[in-house]
Amino acid sequence: MFRSSIRRGPDGTVRLDLAEEERGLLRQVAEELRELLREEPEDPSLRRLFPTAHDDPSRERDYRELTRDQLVTGREKSFDLLAETAGHDLLTSDEADAWLRAVNDARLVLGTRLDISEDFDWDGFDETTQRAPELALYAYLSWLQEQLVEAL
Repeated sequence: MFRSSIRRGPDGTVRLDLAEEERGLLRQVAEELRELLREEPEDPSLRRLFPTAHDDPSRERDYRELTRDQLVTGREKSFDLLAETAGHDLLTSDEADAWLRAVNDARLVLGTRLDISEDFDWDGFDETTQRAPELALYAYLSWLQEQLVEAL
């Protein structure tokens, strides 16, 4: 029987059974995304992290001016916590929730870069294509997100 790599304990903590390579990958993803938010805030791959709230351009500009910094700060905190706790075997419920937010944001950015939609043909996935490493990372993050949701 399949055993989950992420499980909720009876005390509410979340237990992680991840290989060191996975932990290193999560640190790297968190650091790269935090850097992208800080250094390239207009990068098109970030658009799904900051969806349009208003059709009216003036109202949208006002909304962005009011909320963008707060949204970026929240995302940076989640990425920081993911990087800082990637080596832990136990997470608090709040830490696991931050992991879930960070992993979801990573999937959104990567999915946007790869132009992945709901109708993406995973069965026809060619492991020899140039995009294979990024697609594999996207699939891993999707699996990790599912594990976190089940644990929480």
